[in-house]
Amino acid sequence: MTISFKRVWAVFLRYFYIFTKLDQLADLFYWPVIDIFLWGMATVWIKKIDQDVPDISLFILTGLIFWGIVWRGNYEVGVNLLQEFWNRNLVNLFSTPLRLVEWVFGVMLVCLFKVVISLLFGSFVVYLLYELNVFTMGWSFVPFASLLILSGWSIGFLAGGVIMYWGQRLQMLAWMMAYIFAPFSAVFYPVSALPNWGQHIAWALPTTYIFEGMRSILNTGIFPLRYFLISLVLNLIYLAATIIFFKFMFEKSRAKGLARLE
Repeated sequence: MTISFKRVWAVFLRYFYIFTKLDQLADLFYWPVIDIFLWGMATVWIKKIDQDVPDISLFILTGLIFWGIVWRGNYEVGVNLLQEFWNRNLVNLFSTPLRLVEWVFGVMLVCLFKVVISLLFGSFVVYLLYELNVFTMGWSFVPFASLLILSGWSIGFLAGGVIMYWGQRLQMLAWMMAYIFAPFSAVFYPVSALPNWGQHIAWALPTTYIFEGMRSILNTGIFPLRYFLISLVLNLIYLAATIIFFKFMFEKSRAKGLARLE
């Protein structure tokens, strides 16, 4: 049996041409940078601390569970929108009496349902594998988790607005957008571990106050009301702004014709 180099080269070119698309290039360069920044900062912080941090495993795993809430909120908005693109159902969907605000609330509802399931399952797996209880925070878990859902929705509607106008060529934002904010949200390390320019970005994000507050509760057992209120105000501002942005981009896209997106 002989192998034809021409046919091998043809297969290479077939996938190489796909690779040159924007979403493929983003996957190649974006995720390594995020991983290096996120886990690099966490590693450097752990290495620099002079004394052992009690329950550092609980800090990291609770942060991971909490970040899953943000990611889920972002994911459900973006991917449920893309489902209509992939199924060529966008025009059909919005040619019905369905209003955009009804679609928004419907997506939020399914997100809440999935967040509860993934949160409980993830917490169970953490306890099963590591014997760590992420609900050590007590009742504080609920308001903090609620704010993280709002943050996820804000990111999701920001990405969704871009996708709604430019279509599937930017569909990677449905997965990638949330992780742009992850390194600056102090998920696995305190804000003080970031460089000065990164700290300025961090304190402008509502997620930062949640993760800093989470570590504060695990350290002291005291609910950080100030962090909670600042995060709540920022979340409401950003969520309102991103929903307005999403509606604006939807109307612009509908004026140009939704069929062009399918």
